[in-house]
Formats: sequence, structure tokens, C-alpha cells
Amino acid sequence: MSGPVIVAARRTIVAPRGGALAELEIHELAAPVLRACLDDAGLAPDEVDEVILSNALGAGGNPARLAALAAGLPERVAGLSIDRQCVGGLDAVLLAHALVASGQARAVLAGGAESYSRRPIRMRVPGHGPPDVYDRPPFVPWPERDPDMAEAADTLARDLGLSRAGQEQWAIDSHAKTLAAADETAPEIVPLNGTVRDTFPRKLSQRLCARAPVVAGSVTTATMAVAADAAAFVLVVSPDIARRLARPWLAIGPGVTLGDAPQRPGLAPVAAIRATLARSGLPPDRLASAEIMEAFAAQAIACQCEAGLPRAIVNRQGGALARGHPIGASGAILAVRLYHQLAGTSEAGLAAIAAAGGLGTTILFRGRP
Repeated sequence: MSGPVIVAARRTIVAPRGGALAELEIHELAAPVLRACLDDAGLAPDEVDEVILSNALGAGGNPARLAALAAGLPERVAGLSIDRQCVGGLDAVLLAHALVASGQARAVLAGGAESYSRRPIRMRVPGHGPPDVYDRPPFVPWPERDPDMAEAADTLARDLGLSRAGQEQWAIDSHAKTLAAADETAPEIVPLNGTVRDTFPRKLSQRLCARAPVVAGSVTTATMAVAADAAAFVLVVSPDIARRLARPWLAIGPGVTLGDAPQRPGLAPVAAIRATLARSGLPPDRLASAEIMEAFAAQAIACQCEAGLPRAIVNRQGGALARGHPIGASGAILAVRLYHQLAGTSEAGLAAIAAAGGLGTTILFRGRP
């Protein structure tokens, strides 16, 4: 053990907007998960140096600070909130690794929390006249290179020759794998409001997919992830703390966040995956697992194929098409899943996620008993 490692990882269920977690504020989603990570590891709250929380919809206010205080952490833990949209949850893990590796911290809780249900209404105040309500901000300065995400997924599908049927089959498989793995993934989950299982997975079929409303071209409501609420965090610690805790751990890295063509955001993780694997010296077929974000089936298929990842290792226990997409937490959910799959083994796994504006983040994780 020569660098920072993950010694605990937990998440809430993922619930669609307006569902089982709709009454909870961001810090109320996050705090129980922070406490669960510490309890699992046997680490005292006063040993935590920082909380890094990714959030995309909360309109500021430093939710990391609120979550840290609500979790009972010492007042000296300032809390760092970040917003890199969908990739932020994985970026929080990379930041935690950097803090611990540099010696600035010895224990950091990192991840994300998002409430689509309780997000603020966005309004832009012009120089004159009434405020203008808007749903999404610009992600690049040029409107012609800042497509709607569903339209971008449809363009990607057309460019790569991905059929609607192929996208639907990916979604059907995602739901089926999620349902089949419900007992295996239960240890990831911190119960909230008495709910202990993700609420969206269902027995999806071609017949149901055929009835799904079209969103853009070949993209339907069945092949894009629903807006959702959730929180997910990992506990990153220095080697000396990890040895003391004697927990199964997961080594972090290499990992990278890269920008790519803004108009093709779904392909952005491919360059990050290739760069990460090149730095690690591992070919794709040496990975035991790859958790790829399924914001859209087309995007997940494209990343799997273009990065040369074996289909059998991708989202072995289902993905976001079956759970939902809580933007700021989605990347952290991938890391939580890999911890529970790989800690206690000698295997390696990869997490990858795309974000609007043409961003991709990838991290390689290695387990050890």
C-alpha cells in the first residue's frame, strides 16, 4: 500500500424525482451516508479532515458544509462543494486522492448528493424586465455546439449506426441485471425513509419499449435515465490509517478528467478511458468490472465499443437506465459499486462517466483483501 485508498463506500437508494426521497434536502440525503461510511470503517468523526460533495442543481450554499455539520463532523471540517455536472462525483474522489497523497489530509469523505425533487427554480435576471425562468444553463459559449443531451445521444447513435432496438436491448439488460443483483447490492445502501432498494428497476420488455415515447429520433424514455435523487460517498484515507483499520481496501488511480468535442459529449469518456488504461498498463480484457454511466443507452454502448471494453464486464449489476441519474451523485455511485465488487479481491475495475460540455472522467480502482 503506497498511496491513498478507499476503506468504506455507501449510498442511498436511487429514487426517481418525486419519489421515495422527494422530501429530503441535499444534506439530509448526504449526512446518513457520511455517518455510515465512518461507522463501517470504525473511524471517529474527529479524524475526518474534509468532505468533498459534488452537486449540480442546488444553486450554491456549500452543501458539503451543511452535510458535514448534519453528520456530526467537527466544526473545523469546512466542506468543499464542487460542480462539474455529471462527472463531479468521480472528480470528488480524484480530489480526495490528491489531498491525501499530498499530505494535506489523512481522511476525506468524497462523493456527491443530488435532489432533482427539491432543486431550486432557475431564473436569470436581465437588465430590465421580469426574470427569465430557464431549465438548463449553457455548457459552452456557442449555442450551435451545445446540443440538448437527448438530441446529442440520437446524433451519436446515427453516427455509429446504433439502432433503436439495440438501445432498447441495452436498457432491458440493465433492468434485468439490476433486479437480479438486488440482494448483492443491498450492502451498498443506507436505508432512508424505510426504503432499502432502488425503486425504478422493472421487468422491461421489447413490448414496453415499443410503447415508450420518443424523446429525440431513436432515443426514447426507455433508453435515457430518469431524473433522480440520491447520495453516495467513499472514505479515502492515508496508508497508515488504512493499516490501522485493517479493512479491505480499494486503491485509487490512475484517473483523469478530459475535455472533448462539446457537441459529442457521449464520447468524451473514451479518451479518458484510453488514457487511464495506458497509464495503468492494463489492457481492457484484464479488467474484472467496468462501471459505465448510462445517461443514455447510446452513450453507454458507444463508450463500451469505442474503448474496447468486453461487454460481459460492463455494468454487471445493472446501470443508471434501471436506477436513475442523480447528476452530482452518479459518478460516486459508480465508485461505491466498484468498492463493493472489488474490495477484498486482487482484481481491477474501471469507472467512467460523461458530462455535458464534452467532459469525461475515468478512474481505475484496484482491490486487495
